[in-house]
Amino acid sequence: MTKPLMIYGVTGYTGRLVLAEALARGLRPILSGRSGEPVRTLATAHGLEARPVALDSTAELDAALQGVGAVLHCAGPFMFTSAPMVEACLRVGVHYLDITGELGVFERVAATDGRAKAGGVSLMPGVGFDVVPTDCLAAHLKRRLPSATRLELAFSAGGGPSHGTALTALEGIGKGGAIRRKGRITRVPTAWRTRMVDFSGRERLCVSIPWGDVSTAWHSTAIPDIVVYMSMSPGSVRMLRLARLVAPLLEKKPVKRFVQWRIRSAPSGPSPEALASTKSYVWGEASDSEGRAVRSRLTTVNGYLLTAIAAVRAAERVLAGGVAPGFLTPSKAFGPDFVLEVPGTVREDLP
Repeated sequence: MTKPLMIYGVTGYTGRLVLAEALARGLRPILSGRSGEPVRTLATAHGLEARPVALDSTAELDAALQGVGAVLHCAGPFMFTSAPMVEACLRVGVHYLDITGELGVFERVAATDGRAKAGGVSLMPGVGFDVVPTDCLAAHLKRRLPSATRLELAFSAGGGPSHGTALTALEGIGKGGAIRRKGRITRVPTAWRTRMVDFSGRERLCVSIPWGDVSTAWHSTAIPDIVVYMSMSPGSVRMLRLARLVAPLLEKKPVKRFVQWRIRSAPSGPSPEALASTKSYVWGEASDSEGRAVRSRLTTVNGYLLTAIAAVRAAERVLAGGVAPGFLTPSKAFGPDFVLEVPGTVREDLP
């Protein structure tokens, strides 16, 4: 009998979307998170088991994972929450998946590859919009041009951020940007470079960001030079560059607490109408030293909706067995076409 899935962080905006998708797929997950009463209330409403537990209690966390096949970790910011859950999964022998897009988290999880292989544990961060569509597109471009030495990726996602996404962005605002150069992650200024990208017959301004693919695309393709961009208005780009100056102020506790309060006071995430009506776009170009280049793009559903669908399908595959142990990216585990399993996703190879 297959061991059950645990969804940790299930009471958050994305966690609830993930739960709804899991139930629609016929799964009966164990629900968990830091806040006991909300987790138990949600579990009771669906007739599911609740195992609320804090991440800073090693013994209780290990006990909560007993009998679990895989954890789908949805509680961010992952720079604070992923390490204790990964360590618990390694101790207990439970497969780990999460929905992070945080560059440092990917690198930290990748560093545990040897331990995971020795323990027969699969570690797969980034099984949502961060980074399934971009990672799969990167692997597809590498498949089209095996000699590629440079990769540029860009995305445009509508609907607005959830609380978790906004809080994560706040934590990373003072760390600057990042690219991969000659195989190494290299720090660059915030909003280091801009370019125009044609996502769907309309060009949009995009700005470089320290997206998770600066890590994962290298692990998936071994392409040494990687830059990732996000679509943004000119005014937002100017604000992002201004953030270079105000970043030290945002590190002061009273200021950070105020900004966190403002974030939590906003809507928790895109409305159901926005989820249904907005689309996401991903573009990529791979080129080599001989001047050859290939370009492809994806059109898919809203990023939060894609996260729920892709994360649950990834978890199903891990629970079914046959996924290799160790650190894995989505495309390494399931192939470049995994993103096409998300209904409504279309991939185009461009001239």
